[in-house]
Amino acid sequence: MSETSFIAHVRQSDKAIQTVEAHLLETSAIAGRLAAKLDLPKTGALIGLLHDLGKLSSAFQGYIRECTGTGQVSGTIDFDVDVDSVEIKFSKGKIDHSTAAAQWVQKYFFETRGFSPLWSQIMNICLVSHHGGLIDSLDPDGQDNYRRRISKQDKDTNFIEAKSKLSAVLLAEIERLNGSYTRNEADIWIKKIFSADLFQGKNAGAKIREFFLGCLTRFLFSCLVDADRISSADFENQGNSSARSIKSPEWGIAVERFENFFKTLKQNRPIDRIRMEISERCRQAAEQPTGIFSLSVPTGGGKTFSSLRFAIHHAKKNKLEKIIYVIPYTSIIEQNSQEIRKVLETEEEELSTWVLEHHSNLEPDKQTWKAKLFSENWDSPIVVTTMVQFLEAWFGGGTKGVRRLHQMARAVLIFDEVQTLPVKCVHMFCNAMNFLALCGNSSVVLCTATQPVLSQLKYGENKGELLTAKEIIGNADEVSVLFEKLERVEVINKCKVSGWSAEDIAGLAIENLNTTGSCIVIVNTKAWAKNLFLFCKNEGIGKDSLFHLSTNQCPAHRKLLLNGMKKRLEDGLPALCFSTQLIEAGVDISFNSGIRFLAGLDSIAQAAGRVNRHGLMVDNAGKPCRAKLFVVNPDKENVTRLEDIAQGQRSVRRVFEEIKNGSLLQPESIRKYFQYYFFERADEMAYRFKHSSGKDDSIFNLLSDNCLNTFSQKNSERFAKRQVPLLMQSFATAGRGFAAIEAPTKSVIVPYGREGREMIATLCSDLSAAEFKRVLRDAQKFSINVFPNAWNELLRARCIYEIPQTGVFYLDEQYYDLEFGLAAEKVAEADFLMV
Repeated sequence: MSETSFIAHVRQSDKAIQTVEAHLLETSAIAGRLAAKLDLPKTGALIGLLHDLGKLSSAFQGYIRECTGTGQVSGTIDFDVDVDSVEIKFSKGKIDHSTAAAQWVQKYFFETRGFSPLWSQIMNICLVSHHGGLIDSLDPDGQDNYRRRISKQDKDTNFIEAKSKLSAVLLAEIERLNGSYTRNEADIWIKKIFSADLFQGKNAGAKIREFFLGCLTRFLFSCLVDADRISSADFENQGNSSARSIKSPEWGIAVERFENFFKTLKQNRPIDRIRMEISERCRQAAEQPTGIFSLSVPTGGGKTFSSLRFAIHHAKKNKLEKIIYVIPYTSIIEQNSQEIRKVLETEEEELSTWVLEHHSNLEPDKQTWKAKLFSENWDSPIVVTTMVQFLEAWFGGGTKGVRRLHQMARAVLIFDEVQTLPVKCVHMFCNAMNFLALCGNSSVVLCTATQPVLSQLKYGENKGELLTAKEIIGNADEVSVLFEKLERVEVINKCKVSGWSAEDIAGLAIENLNTTGSCIVIVNTKAWAKNLFLFCKNEGIGKDSLFHLSTNQCPAHRKLLLNGMKKRLEDGLPALCFSTQLIEAGVDISFNSGIRFLAGLDSIAQAAGRVNRHGLMVDNAGKPCRAKLFVVNPDKENVTRLEDIAQGQRSVRRVFEEIKNGSLLQPESIRKYFQYYFFERADEMAYRFKHSSGKDDSIFNLLSDNCLNTFSQKNSERFAKRQVPLLMQSFATAGRGFAAIEAPTKSVIVPYGREGREMIATLCSDLSAAEFKRVLRDAQKFSINVFPNAWNELLRARCIYEIPQTGVFYLDEQYYDLEFGLAAEKVAEADFLMV
């Protein structure tokens, strides 16, 4: 067989062949370019060049030829499934095509040429994991899984045969990369992570440094996975490569467009001038070097555009490559993306030239090979995504999320409403952000009206806490003055021992509606929102004035309702809305009064941001005045399974008791609240984890020194002789155990309105992969995230259907209510033909 005829992939459309040599050279070039963001171009190029060495074996070539000989091609058969993650059934047995590369590193770089054993292990873990996800170095039973993998017999890895079939071109390139430059990269990075000066004077124990080594491994793995997928996807679809941008963004253009936008903003109201002052502070602060920043601005202070103004100027000043805007909820991602596009993208430019929105509600739980080729890798200058997607990239298993992680190096990461970070992820988040700031040439911006105390954690010295952030607004006094200027709402504690009945709450809401003209009532559960809406409806509140919002409604439905509410509010017409917390995040709407069910102070502050948002309320004398937000405690509310809310209620009661006369929305009150809240939940912040054996552990531990693992040879003579792994992480076990939200949701597309029904019909038709992806992205505005218990109810009702072989589901229209959205029982008659 000619060295140029070894097959890596077969194109579905015309059965053209991508050779192993071409694929390895191309992947090497891409991985080297991506890894250069952390000054690791040679290491990235080397693992890219070696990763599919095992495909040169007769076993793999026989497998791929047999598959294509039966008419099955790479669009339907995943030739790159790794044997240690998915068993391949083939007439000649199992095929492992990834371990051979690691055995090359072990034999020719470590054993023969004295490469760092730690660096060899980092490369090897990336190589053996590049299709199934990062493997465990130590498995949960205390076994040396890394050693087992790289010590597999040749009959299982075909290393000797594959090595003998390397072309002269590949051998020469391997030799070029096996030089002092690659060794220097390793030496520099190892010294950096173990340097006493790295953490800027903060104590950082071995556990945190081990976590950093895991971060570095994950970064290189991300470079390899993305390079591999790009090479494969661009071969499968030849138009892809021309659409990819390998040049750094022209931030000067973005700066010019953003500054022109700010020149058009009117400053007629006092609040407009304050917002512009905040924005100017952000522009000035952008001249600083990369690091960790905080932007503490009250709700309604214009954080979105001010933070982006900082990011764009900062990226230009520091020659950064990406801006990643992370928001807490999918409900506002489309809204934020559209607002940014209006400023940055012209009509002549293609969609996503500057801005990409990514939340992947509708991505299947498990990626097919086709999905691997086409899933987003955040290849736009500005990415708007969710906290869930961000956390999955860092800590999830498999390859889907981690593919995007390298994009966070040489980037500005903005976290909007950072206080919504899941408590269980706090230590891991802080360490990952420190890694990006100290080692990734990146800047982190924490945006919120209620800054959590992430740099003062109870177990911070041992488990990690955030480096001290530089406040963009200025010192503590300047921040307090800004909060006083923007305080437009008085928070009134109306909680009582007996609690408030539904009738009493509805009565207070109607009273506020009658006296102020509009009222927003924000509750903790969907059941309360629905029941209060129905109570007021029965009391005769007109249907044009009464609104209900919850995540049981699809985004398109909620958008229509919000637009209707905004129109009434702008026209001075009555409006009474009952909503879950979804309205608290980034929804630009302003009521004249509000009621908030008892919750954490951060939630109360967000609710206040939907009341008198623009400071337009006046008293009887025509003078500006504060609106009122009443905090009430319902008499029958079950939040025992909503720990964030339950602990928030306990902590805010303490603040209520201690601050009788002062403002509850001032930074000092917020700091006090988070000190109580975080202290009570300190034991949860490392992400508790229970092994299948019943043993207690934490995911932070699994991703750092793994000290609870029963493997006991870390300090042994074998360790000193480099005969055991120096990386102890259980990456795969941690990935399987990690979920950014406690009960991972599934998405279903609902037939809301004519467009929703047509969208489902189109998805059920015969579409190419590219067309399906495009329509699926558009369908996200008709999707609803469903928790497991509700999903099981829908399954029992037989009202959800899968689009064949996609993992994408849609809903029977008889189960969608035009007032409340998704329903577990029939609410309408069918007039839409299900496909």
